[in-house]
Amino acid sequence: MAEQTDTTPPPAAPTDPPTDTTDRAPKRVPAVRIPIWLAASGLGFLAGAGVVGLAWSLSSTSPATPEAFSLTGSLSLKNGSVPGSASGGCAGGSGYSDIAKGASVTVYDAAGKVLATGNLGAGAPKGLDGCDFPVSVSGVPKGPEFYQVEISHRGKINLTKAEAEAGLFAASLG
Repeated sequence: MAEQTDTTPPPAAPTDPPTDTTDRAPKRVPAVRIPIWLAASGLGFLAGAGVVGLAWSLSSTSPATPEAFSLTGSLSLKNGSVPGSASGGCAGGSGYSDIAKGASVTVYDAAGKVLATGNLGAGAPKGLDGCDFPVSVSGVPKGPEFYQVEISHRGKINLTKAEAEAGLFAASLG
């Protein structure tokens, strides 16, 4: 018996992807159900956190500035001054060369914390070799019961709150 061979070529591969001809509704994703009490408490937490955050930011943006005053008075150089500028001013000499217009004036509290700084004003001649300087330091915070004032590096002078606020600072050298 002779064997028969099939000479028909294999079918050609399809060029288009297969199409689904059945009518199917799209798949639904099951809904996630959150209990209403959980949603309400979450919203309440977020709202409360927002209120607290807002209150905190408003209260901490700028601390209240304490009331302040200008400490005023005078420094009298008894002797050792020299004529200053052509306008008739004077300045310290003979060991007081640091005492002149613009010399630093520092105000401290009783514990030694710097509260404010300023400078001596222009000196005015007084007597044969004396000189008076105006002292004015603005922005000194009110509150401490005692203040200390230092001109240049000449040591601290103590003042009461009443003396400082009334402009009764008075110091002398020489």
